[in-house]
Amino acid sequence: MSFLQSLDWMQILKAFVVGGLICVIGQILIDKTKLTPARILVIFVTTGTILGGLGLYKYLVDFAGAGATVPLTGFGYNLSKGAIEAVKEYGLIGAFIGGIKASAGRNFCSSIFWLSCLFN
Repeated sequence: MSFLQSLDWMQILKAFVVGGLICVIGQILIDKTKLTPARILVIFVTTGTILGGLGLYKYLVDFAGAGATVPLTGFGYNLSKGAIEAVKEYGLIGAFIGGIKASAGRNFCSSIFWLSCLFN
């Protein structure tokens, strides 16, 4: 019972609502346009990258936590955040290595989960 009391239910609700709204936008794009899922994926990642580069997506992440970082827009935000930090540290070459470095953990875990499903 103490575990349930330790949860921040308001943060969970915010994450659920924001993540759900991002998914609703994707579903509307699938249903109402002729965009393919691959193009919608690119739009979401690009939108997250642009908003992250402008510093606007950080406010959504601060508000919703995982509800903003788990969807594809959060992946774009992670890429831009890594690139910006690497440019500050390494200069122009950081623009090319920062996003890869920032998303390496996510990509590694996704690969491991994919392999475990493949061979299971």
